[in-house]
Amino acid sequence: MAGGGGEEEEEEEETPTWGIVGKVTCAAWIQRRGSGANRLLVVYGRAGTASSPPLLELLAFDARACVLASEPLLRVAMGEDEDDAPRSIAVHPGGKEFVCATAKGCRLFKLVSRDFSINLIGMDTPPLQSVGPQRCLAFSTDGAKFAIGGEDGHLRIFHWPSLRLLLDEPKAHKSFKDMDISYDSEFLASTSTDGSARIWKIDGGVPLVNLTRSEDEKIECCCFSRDGKKPFLFCTLVKGNNNVTMVLDITNWKRIGYKRPLQKPISTLSVSLDGKYLALGSRDGDCCIVDVKTMQVSHLSKKVHLGSPISSIEFCPTERIVISTSHQWGAEVTKLDVPADWRVWQIWLLLLGFFAASAIAFYTFFKHTTLL
Repeated sequence: MAGGGGEEEEEEEETPTWGIVGKVTCAAWIQRRGSGANRLLVVYGRAGTASSPPLLELLAFDARACVLASEPLLRVAMGEDEDDAPRSIAVHPGGKEFVCATAKGCRLFKLVSRDFSINLIGMDTPPLQSVGPQRCLAFSTDGAKFAIGGEDGHLRIFHWPSLRLLLDEPKAHKSFKDMDISYDSEFLASTSTDGSARIWKIDGGVPLVNLTRSEDEKIECCCFSRDGKKPFLFCTLVKGNNNVTMVLDITNWKRIGYKRPLQKPISTLSVSLDGKYLALGSRDGDCCIVDVKTMQVSHLSKKVHLGSPISSIEFCPTERIVISTSHQWGAEVTKLDVPADWRVWQIWLLLLGFFAASAIAFYTFFKHTTLL
């Protein structure tokens, strides 16, 4: 359900007349708090077709089987023309709302549980709705800040949920390429289509530093580390035919190392929520997962999006799974072949096993020991 939330709109959505839906243009995970069914969801943005308008779809995800539900929980029409098609989605860390960017601006949707079902309600947010096409959307880890970077190079950082402007810079870049907010929500890193990159102090509302580069270098993608330890900034760097991933120390913004985990041009970059893995998508459709601690390749999936640049990769919040998108092939879900993480219950079970084994050994020793 979108927009006004009236009863007539609900009835129309329950019996849609849409035909063949369009390709997936963007996707994002939604982790809802609590337990039970539909705790882990995926939201798809779909382009319009001759028989279907641009849509948002909400799907349940089975983490054990690593599959999406065959039918969506719901669909919401975004509008009637091409400019209403979803371009990118940013989900609030709380899992109760998300922002969807279109060619016209950004729209906010809230997830509402009602009578064992889920509804989407479109919210009225004037500061976001008329900003025009945005290339980058990002929430801070604590959910208190939201940033958008436009095709026109305009950077806006809002306090969430009040939407009070913390930073408003119309000429931040020629045009935005990528953007990320640091784990502590103190800094924002942004890159431009002209190869430049800048660091912004969010609370001060001012640019802090321009990342240094030579004339033949282009900084393209960027993301901050997430493990909460020594903070780094990862960037992809293009110099002639060389494509590398560089690491910068955010205490002084100086380069401290380079790696070439994927021997080809990179189109997107992201990091897992626990900060252990870095994902790189190539311009010919390969997906590479790197262990942040060693900067060695842990998983490589070739031709996930055959011959098409991967436009986004996002890690599942709870599992070693990623969802990736491309304009040609839509969305793909990939289970990663990396070492499994220890669960809390597994650790307790191991400790209980050690305790039980020690008790049995203690009992056996004294049972067969003759006291003098």
